[in-house]
Amino acid sequence: MLERHHLAIIYAVDKYGTLTEAANALYLTQSALSHGIKKLEAHLGAPVWQKDGRRLRLTQAGLGLLNLANRVLPQFEHSEQLIKQIAQGQRGSLRIGMECHPCYQWLLKVVAPFLNQYPDVDVDVRQAFQFGGLGALLGYDIDMLITPDPLFQKGLEYLPVFNYEHVLVVAQEHTLAKQRFAKPQDLNNEVLITYPVEASRLDIFSQFLTPAGAGVKRHRTIETTEIMLQMVSAGRGVSALPKWLVEQHQKDLPIVPVRLGQQGIFKDIHVGFRAGEARPDYQNAFIEMAKQTRN
Repeated sequence: MLERHHLAIIYAVDKYGTLTEAANALYLTQSALSHGIKKLEAHLGAPVWQKDGRRLRLTQAGLGLLNLANRVLPQFEHSEQLIKQIAQGQRGSLRIGMECHPCYQWLLKVVAPFLNQYPDVDVDVRQAFQFGGLGALLGYDIDMLITPDPLFQKGLEYLPVFNYEHVLVVAQEHTLAKQRFAKPQDLNNEVLITYPVEASRLDIFSQFLTPAGAGVKRHRTIETTEIMLQMVSAGRGVSALPKWLVEQHQKDLPIVPVRLGQQGIFKDIHVGFRAGEARPDYQNAFIEMAKQTRN
């Protein structure tokens, strides 16, 4: 019968390459590790690894088990951690995934009081995901996902925590700074500066330019908000950001928010989490704090 410890062995062998290192990592003897796998191979009727010099190489059957281990072991670990956290009450960790580049300043306003209220809970914010934020949430690499663009699917729930207007950002001397709103064609000769996100996921394209058949002169990306706004204030291009973020920087930089289209573009920031799953009290508290925090 295939059991959890078999998957742990396969995972360790793939990670470390040798029986000795895998056994050390799992705090097992080499003989115990070998005996367990031999029983599994007899049950499956196929070898799971082959010797390649001093190292072990997974067979096709072994790779199939590795794929299962990569999906299942994090769920075991998450469930164990969750049960321990529930048993301990206020103690635990909160892993937050971010799919919203400009939301860090808002998140800091939530994290500060949360840490004060829950001193025994660690907070970890992650932005780089191997399979994207949705994959990280479903794969138990994070506990919740903060995103302005929720992808609704079975097994996930989203709660809107605050809304904002998405605006064009221009320098004070820019001709668009004096307009009540910008039209898509106004950007035809502009350099558009955005975060390094694929264009199809940027609201400036998906909700403003592309539906109107308009474009920009050039599209360039910058990772940091501060440098992006410095470039805009220097007349090197225009950008599109949450209005609250632009207003925070207006006191230091000569920049102006301009409505995108006559009706404007309005968005919600959502917190996504796995549906039907018991959550520690502190995770629910974080969501409530997020709802009450405005920029």
